[in-house]
Amino acid sequence: MIGCFPGPVAAGRGPTRFRYPRGDAFSNGEFTQLINDQAVGNQQIAFKMSSTVKSLKVSYNPINESNTFTSGDSVSGQVELEVAKECEVQCLSIKFKGKAEVRWTERHGKRTVVYHSKDKYFSVKHHFMEDKNKTDSVLPPGRHIFPFTFQFPVQPTPSSYHDVVGKIVYLLEAKLSRSMRIPTKNTVNLNYVTQDTMDHNPELKAPQHESKDKKLKLLNSGTVSMDVDIEKAGFYQGDSIKVFAAIENNSSREIRPKFCLYSKHSFFARGKRRLYTKDLVKEVGVPIPPSSSQKVTQLINIPHDMEPSIHNCEILKVEHRLRVYLNVKYASDPEIKFPIAILRAHQFPAQGPPLAASDFGLGAYGNAPYHSPMPYAPLPGPQYLPSQPTALAPPSAPPVNASDPPPPYTSYELYPSLPEYGQTP
Repeated sequence: MIGCFPGPVAAGRGPTRFRYPRGDAFSNGEFTQLINDQAVGNQQIAFKMSSTVKSLKVSYNPINESNTFTSGDSVSGQVELEVAKECEVQCLSIKFKGKAEVRWTERHGKRTVVYHSKDKYFSVKHHFMEDKNKTDSVLPPGRHIFPFTFQFPVQPTPSSYHDVVGKIVYLLEAKLSRSMRIPTKNTVNLNYVTQDTMDHNPELKAPQHESKDKKLKLLNSGTVSMDVDIEKAGFYQGDSIKVFAAIENNSSREIRPKFCLYSKHSFFARGKRRLYTKDLVKEVGVPIPPSSSQKVTQLINIPHDMEPSIHNCEILKVEHRLRVYLNVKYASDPEIKFPIAILRAHQFPAQGPPLAASDFGLGAYGNAPYHSPMPYAPLPGPQYLPSQPTALAPPSAPPVNASDPPPPYTSYELYPSLPEYGQTP
């Protein structure tokens, strides 16, 4: 406890006693009770401090039924701050950011090594209230609404992704800072999807062909071979992969063609790679008897909710493979693997110009309503589209000044270009 110092104690002279600088003495029991009483008092004071802010919440307005966003979309919403009494505010801000992050641990002997990497796509911050003159702003008791509008970069970034080892997140974070207080934060995640199409990646339309021969030994004799074709490399969720296979069984045993669509999840940090695979769809063809050949056509149905491929992130990848193999008893199975790209099914209606924001209710300053005039032209990078407080009586639709130019391209720091979509072995 600040200001409390133990005094000297002579051996054999009764219980230990403590002294304040002013000379008051306390026994062990009295001192412990004093500490407990002051601790309870500090907790009560802290509760009274924190009870000033009843809630801080950030929310956004969905733009479609699937509650998703893509490149160039605007994100409008509001930060709601409710205070029980007058509140001195140093800073109230909203941050819009996108990032990828991976983290895992490995044991190397007696050491535990942490592998961590982060890739930031954009970060834009806007201050609703800021202490520029070292003088706290004071909010009256009540509920205060602060509207905002941001815009996703036009340049595509990777889709949202969540895993134990890695994640790609896009979020809005509101932060309230007050003097001598721990900052109050509230965060909401946004579901962002990359709007990939076959037109963006012509190589996904190219057909694929592979062949495999295997000579059997030991308990088997003869050879088996297969020539396999698939019509293309890219497919949308809900599509079917049509596999054509010409199989020759010149062995002494029956063989059976099998098909497996699986995913590969790769995470990269500090020159290391963490990998795991997962079987998604399995199919089994009809058996082929010994000394015969057969042409097989097999459909592999891709589920509508299958996780799309992610190829445009440097520290995290989600890839898909189609494995075609021949099940041979008492021998290793000959197999062929085709790289497959799973694209998200189209679910984005054409977006027209954003509508002017309506009145959000009680304003943050002097109970004045807020309106958000938003520029219609798409902007090149992540942007904050400013809202201007306007006192109107009665409230009406906000004016939009179409002649105002958008902020200059160089006003915002953009991150390096992402690599082009490409196949990985």
